[in-house]
Amino acid sequence: MIIDTIKNAYKYDNVHPLFRKAFDYISNMDLKNCPEGKSEIAEGLKSIVSNAPGKTKETSLAKFECHDQHIDIQLCIAGHESIGWKPRENCKLPNGDYNDEKDVRYFSDAQDTFFELTGDQFAIFFPEDVHAPMIGVEGFKDEMIKKMVIKVKI
Repeated sequence: MIIDTIKNAYKYDNVHPLFRKAFDYISNMDLKNCPEGKSEIAEGLKSIVSNAPGKTKETSLAKFECHDQHIDIQLCIAGHESIGWKPRENCKLPNGDYNDEKDVRYFSDAQDTFFELTGDQFAIFFPEDVHAPMIGVEGFKDEMIKKMVIKVKI
């Protein structure tokens, strides 16, 4: 997992061949005004923009997820988002079977830690990173969280 600010995104260009294209897409967007929905960016890259109230920890952890075929770049555009995290190797309680169509696997394990993202901060989740996103932050419970998730095909 990587956590950083969008101004430092160039540091990760060599991590994956599609990261430069993903971060160029982000830097060329009017993020505050981009519409919700899914967009194909290029082969192996798609964007999902959402704007929703934060979830409770329990609701998000019910879908404690990871992916086998994609890396997630999750960018907080506006609001305050908390995310639960745990290394996949420490997860012992599968919650259902792997969904190949949606590329998602769920676990019932408890997170190891929570961290927060605010505007223009991002986290990169690799297949080894089990994560529970979109959790509302104490003191900002009724706040909307606008975020963009870039799905990077492995």
